[in-house]
Amino acid sequence: MTVLVDAIYENGVLRPLSPLALPEHARVRLSVDSPADEERAEWLAQSERALMKVWDHAGDDVFNELLTP
Repeated sequence: MTVLVDAIYENGVLRPLSPLALPEHARVRLSVDSPADEERAEWLAQSERALMKVWDHAGDDVFNELLTP
């Protein structure tokens, strides 16, 4: 059974934000996805797209020709 649970990491322990339907001392396997990592990745992707609009501009090709020996 797979259940998606939001939790907070405090003092070295993951604390679920809502009760879990598990017996006491049940073993579980965790996969941790940090929203901060997802948000950072989105910011980086948006920054790259914005940079490519300016950086990869056809009008700048004349400068590449000037730099070619």
